[in-house]
Amino acid sequence: MSQTHDYLELVRAPAVLTVLGDTIAGGSAAGHALGGRRVLLPLASACLYAGGMALNDYADREIDARERPERPIPSGRITPKKALTTAAALTAAGLGLSAAGGGRRSLTVGLPLAAAIWTYDLVAKRHPVSGAVTMGCCRALDVLMGAGSAHLRPALGAAGIMGGHTVAVTVLSQGEVEGTTTTAASAVAAVTGLLASAVIAGSARTRRQVLPVLLATAFYAARCAPAQVRAARNPLAKNALEATKAGIRAMVPLQTALSLRQGNMAAAAVLTSVDLFGKVLRSRPRKLRISES
Repeated sequence: MSQTHDYLELVRAPAVLTVLGDTIAGGSAAGHALGGRRVLLPLASACLYAGGMALNDYADREIDARERPERPIPSGRITPKKALTTAAALTAAGLGLSAAGGGRRSLTVGLPLAAAIWTYDLVAKRHPVSGAVTMGCCRALDVLMGAGSAHLRPALGAAGIMGGHTVAVTVLSQGEVEGTTTTAASAVAAVTGLLASAVIAGSARTRRQVLPVLLATAFYAARCAPAQVRAARNPLAKNALEATKAGIRAMVPLQTALSLRQGNMAAAAVLTSVDLFGKVLRSRPRKLRISES
């Protein structure tokens, strides 16, 4: 049980929930119903994300030895070799599930997504700008994987919104140890407002369909904006960390809003359940909880 917990910590298990809705939002934008073999696509996203987290810790093992010695690798609970093997196995599983859920043509998006994840962890994140942009591309490609290679255009808006939010969260995460800046945190808060406006602007036009989108979008902004404003007012490391966590947790409400603006109530219901499950996990006793970041 202890070893299982170590691996769950390695892959940031609670945060994996935040990627399940990417392909759902992308599929909704492309007009796909959530059913049949397409239910495998969120699992593909989960595997690719978890693999990226394991690879992240493998790549950061020397830095974590100084800054986060409690992490699974520097603490000696998981060896670097096992972490790398886990990353490779989960990436392969993600690509396999992508092909099974969306057909072989889904690898047209799945392979670039996997490549972007590995590029981010091994190269791009060493540089603040390229790291944030690459991470945003990863999230955008995940959304497009849900749309399918033959239906990319209708999902470009949703992909751009999810990618933009991810860039903003990544910018804040770069200040988790030494603190962020008022300028960076203020810009991130402004991006949240712009993305919320973009979601609403692209929603259906009937009042009955617009109201759920407005509510979901407001919930998204309320989930992350207050912590971003606090970080802007006082850009200490602890505030940057809390704003990063809030941004991660806001992913699911944003995916929900994107699904609702296509009138996909079934997808929104699934994502609401995912969000509630994540809240239950976060409410567990601290000694049993697994970190999100």
